[in-house]
Amino acid sequence: MRKFVLLVIAVIGLLAGSLVSEGVTPLSATATCSPKAYVTNQDRGAVSVIDVATGLVSNTIAVGSSPTGAATTPDGTKAYVTNEGDGTVSVIDVATGLVSSTIAVGDYPYGVAVTPDGTKAYVTNEGAGTVSVINVATGAVSSTIPVGSSAYGVAITPDGTEAYVANWYNNAVSVIDVATGLVSSTIPVGNSPIGVAITPDGTKAYVANINGSTVSVINVATGEVSTIPVGSSPRGVAFTPDGTKAYVTNAGA
Repeated sequence: MRKFVLLVIAVIGLLAGSLVSEGVTPLSATATCSPKAYVTNQDRGAVSVIDVATGLVSNTIAVGSSPTGAATTPDGTKAYVTNEGDGTVSVIDVATGLVSSTIAVGDYPYGVAVTPDGTKAYVTNEGAGTVSVINVATGAVSSTIPVGSSAYGVAITPDGTEAYVANWYNNAVSVIDVATGLVSSTIPVGNSPIGVAITPDGTKAYVANINGSTVSVINVATGEVSTIPVGSSPRGVAFTPDGTKAYVTNAGA
């Protein structure tokens, strides 16, 4: 397994936007809470909750070993945190700030994304080359989908029909048909893809290739790929809410 220090933020609040990347999870909204940022602390086994209005840490929540990915449900009631060190997902009850359940998934879970309808959470298992699909209502793993070797980032199209998974060792992205639970296509991209994000309009998938210093842009309709040179060791991608700009983190720059 390749170990990384990864900062992941999930924000919940009435006026939240919708950034998506390997390092910034989808933002969701509730009418009863002020905006909060959930930050995974990989070396501490905890999630820091930051009050966005004040910029202060309002709570620290113990989760599993080496937490990496985080995502919230669209209604803002739950946060899902992948624990790479112990093969589990911690489910945080946003209202209470407590872990309500712990779900066993595959080896070295890394990325997580929740479907727009809030019914499923997709978790990539880097060590197993699989995706665990969690039924949000029951808290159980409903299926396990084989994808490529070393599955890292995952993103779901805004219409909820497809999940895009970055497979590090295959230099490819697996596209999962959400309705069937099967891989519908495999798209070659750059060297060592790790982060993936979908544009707000659902037309393109941006893939950060950490060992290629590039971002691959996939046309969702056709599967065609173009390439954008970026900085050294790109890891995550995030879009502005209007989709006009993409921000890429470069770990080696």
